[in-house]
Amino acid sequence: MPEAHDHPIAYTALQPGTPVQTSDGHPFATVQAVLVDEKVSVFDGIVVQTAEGTRFVDAPQVDSIHTTYVRTTLSAEQAVNLPSPGGSHLVEIKPPRSMADRLRRMFGRGRR
Repeated sequence: MPEAHDHPIAYTALQPGTPVQTSDGHPFATVQAVLVDEKVSVFDGIVVQTAEGTRFVDAPQVDSIHTTYVRTTLSAEQAVNLPSPGGSHLVEIKPPRSMADRLRRMFGRGRR
């Protein structure tokens, strides 16, 4: 169950270190990077750090993104068998934004 201060966010606000869960809420990884296909500005997935190493979660496997976690559509068995990020069609890894940059964007005060 989400915490009171937790709410859904866009992939553009997702930060490295955010916990990643299976479909039943079991944490299995943390976000390492957000992948974006810059040619078409589309969310491509996330690179995660698991106990088994760095893995790739494809965009259709991401069920929801929240301020404090990412919920996937994966079972525990599927999560253990994720591919390495080398198999993805990665164009660019989105760099993390500072909290100040995120707040400016949220309140329409982008850098000028």
